Amino acid sequence: MNNFYKNLSMWLVIGLAAVLLVNLFRPQVQESSTQMTYSQFLANVESGAIRKVTIKDDRILGSTSDGRPFMTITPPDLELIPLLRQSNVDISVKEPDKESFWISIFISWFPMLLLIGVWVFFMRQMQMGGGKGGALGFGRNRARMQEEGEVKITFKDVAGIDEAKAELEEIIDFLKDPEKFTKLGGRIPKGVLLAGPPGTGKTLLAKAIAGEAKVPFFTISGSDFVEMFVGVGASRVRDLFTQGMKNAPCIIFIDEIDAVGRHRGAGLGGGHDEREQTLNQLLVEMDGFNANDGVIIIAATNRPDVLDPALLRPGRFDRQVVVPIPDIKGRQMILEIYGQKTKLAADVDMAIIARGTPGFSGADLENLVNEAALLAARQVAEEVSMELLEQAKDKVMMGAERRSMIISEDEKKITAYHEAGHAVVARLLPGTDPIHKVSIIPRGRALGLTMQLPIDEKYTHSKQFLLHTIQILYGGWVAEKVVFGEITTGAGNDIERASDLARKMVCEWGMSDELGPLAYGKKEEQIFLGREIAQHRDYSEETARRIDEVVKNIILDAAAATEKLLQKNIDILKAVADDLLEKETISLEDIERVIAKLRPNDQPSTEKGPDLAKTDVA
Repeated sequence: MNNFYKNLSMWLVIGLAAVLLVNLFRPQVQESSTQMTYSQFLANVESGAIRKVTIKDDRILGSTSDGRPFMTITPPDLELIPLLRQSNVDISVKEPDKESFWISIFISWFPMLLLIGVWVFFMRQMQMGGGKGGALGFGRNRARMQEEGEVKITFKDVAGIDEAKAELEEIIDFLKDPEKFTKLGGRIPKGVLLAGPPGTGKTLLAKAIAGEAKVPFFTISGSDFVEMFVGVGASRVRDLFTQGMKNAPCIIFIDEIDAVGRHRGAGLGGGHDEREQTLNQLLVEMDGFNANDGVIIIAATNRPDVLDPALLRPGRFDRQVVVPIPDIKGRQMILEIYGQKTKLAADVDMAIIARGTPGFSGADLENLVNEAALLAARQVAEEVSMELLEQAKDKVMMGAERRSMIISEDEKKITAYHEAGHAVVARLLPGTDPIHKVSIIPRGRALGLTMQLPIDEKYTHSKQFLLHTIQILYGGWVAEKVVFGEITTGAGNDIERASDLARKMVCEWGMSDELGPLAYGKKEEQIFLGREIAQHRDYSEETARRIDEVVKNIILDAAAATEKLLQKNIDILKAVADDLLEKETISLEDIERVIAKLRPNDQPSTEKGPDLAKTDVA
């Protein structure tokens, strides 16, 4: 933008100079001259009031006998000169201005020319992205070069992804001391691909590299390469690597590389569209005939599955560094980093918050701390307390409370029994995640909710755990049926999730003895048409019927087992629902208190529960 303002100032100076030149060479008329008609002029000449005149073109300038200057326009009059001589008037004649014709044309056209020039100037600036380069600036890259000390983020500000940090710290060490690696014949990777879900810290890692590296750092987005004009993307790639070679050793960071690096030949535009030309040029620059030693490419994406295989081969992106969702230890470290920027109360324990936020990414955790700070500011609190952090966690996970929503007593009672059904089934079944909170306060689009939190991180699930999860999902539907004798639309999302889970057990995870450990239904993902736009049926109609039958039996058996469990513990269900109606929000301790009162000798069951695995078609 500095070049933009510099060019704009230059054009303004040129315009002012042109105006000054016009005013300088424009014929000037004495402002004090009195305009006199030709008849008045002739009368004054005849009366002797005029003694001296100057004739120039069609104008006559002079002064009267009392010293007043005048000017008049004369027509072609052959009797004028004899009249002046007869009246003894001193006559002077000046040569006409030779440039007057061109100056008059320039004066009349100058405003239009100035407007056209300004329009052309601004159009060039828009096309070249803010005044970058000259007439061929369209093909210049838009990467921003980071100078040393410009970025304040370092590896100390990155937590929860230690393995990814270690991989990138090795790159930094190589740039600082290359002999440490090359003396043994080693070669530093030319490219590193950061892959992981959104919000896990890929771009933050790149900023940390810029803060740690003592070398030039170029940053650009994948979408900055592609334009509507053919050849621009490839030209920008060439220019980017040319700039990198001039500043080698250096690092080039390409964010969201999937915008330009997707599979070739998969789009609707054939194999010669602009994006593919840009990708081809990127492939050549990364590992072609031209040497680019000292230029290290780091790219980030959350869709590594759509990238072209040629981009991922050794010699281009030699390493793929996975940036995962942080575990409980990583979440605690991330929360502590963001907590240092916030005024926290003495009772805050980030370990508790970390345990209650499974599946949260780094961006989610930052949002949680920020929401807590906003709640504290709204309540005019001096510091962020543990209670505010819990409220912020519930808001992020479950949505904001809608206490202004008016619900009838009947609907409130149905909601209480629905959520109590989920909670009681989750408490009574063995091996399930413990209850964290049950609420009938509307949040988001839900009238109530039951939240479970795992004790530890889980990366795989057993068949029995999944069957129990289906039972928990049907707990609300069964509770409505058992207590009220009818069901409502409130169980729609539960039924959808349970049906999807049962189908995945059969078709993807091989959890059916009848159909065997096979995958049914190959997903075909059209890269440019959306995710999973079609599912290819690679099985017969008979197999499809058997799949539907097995899935149906899993669901029906789970619903029957849930109904049997709630009928047996109907008193606990009613007591928990009454507690919910009274308090609106209860926790595991409240449920345990109800069970201890009704079942003094009850302990969590260690039995496997009903065997729902026997649901296959005979």
